[in-house]
Amino acid sequence: MTPVPQLPPPPCFRVDGKRALVTGASRGLGLAAAVALAQAGAAVTLAARSEDELRAACEAIAAQGGQADFVVLDVTDSKAVTAVIAQHPTFHILVNNAGMNRPKSLINTPDEDIDAVFDLNVKATFYVAREVTRRLLAAGEKGSIINVGSQMGHVGGPSRTLYCATKHAVEGMTKALAWELGSAGIRVNTVCPTFIETAFTAPMFADAAFRDVVISKIALGRIGRVEEVMGPIVFLASEASSLMTGSALMLDGGWTAA
Repeated sequence: MTPVPQLPPPPCFRVDGKRALVTGASRGLGLAAAVALAQAGAAVTLAARSEDELRAACEAIAAQGGQADFVVLDVTDSKAVTAVIAQHPTFHILVNNAGMNRPKSLINTPDEDIDAVFDLNVKATFYVAREVTRRLLAAGEKGSIINVGSQMGHVGGPSRTLYCATKHAVEGMTKALAWELGSAGIRVNTVCPTFIETAFTAPMFADAAFRDVVISKIALGRIGRVEEVMGPIVFLASEASSLMTGSALMLDGGWTAA
């Protein structure tokens, strides 16, 4: 008789018993990430600047049976980030989602735009990752840091010089942290979406010509949806991705494959 093979255990996409922090969580991709993690079993803390939106989001998550609370936080304020994270139990999962874009040509980009976009996209990502990591290391616990990058962290685009600069910086930060924290069992990866239908991108897509250009660069022939980011977030947060660190998970519909 042929011996029965010893089958490998199936991957676990659950994050039960884990605490997660999601920044920029009051709407769009951040809210989707928070919902996905709560559905997968995590206790999720939503962080953003809008208390009313955060409260409504937490109530909606609770109505689905999830665990969620919120904190009003400006992640560009380093001292506030330190104080808030110190007041919470250790977070095992971080989704660094807060970000912005101010598309302009290079010669029309003012200093205030450079400061604002780097402050939120790069410095705030660093601040939050630093404090979450400090707590993980002090507790001797493993964790998963998920930095929300972009396809624009891997390519260039007209009127996207500032945004590309910040998202390329996030990719470099992620790779360096993967090596720095790997021995402690803390994994660091990015998710890199293409253009997603959100309130943030709606003004851009009001321009039919711009929408057509974007779609022409996506092999799937359509704009992404927020729910298409949820599964990859859970994957990177869970033990199903236990061998992944320093990686960029492309959610670009084939944009960077051209």
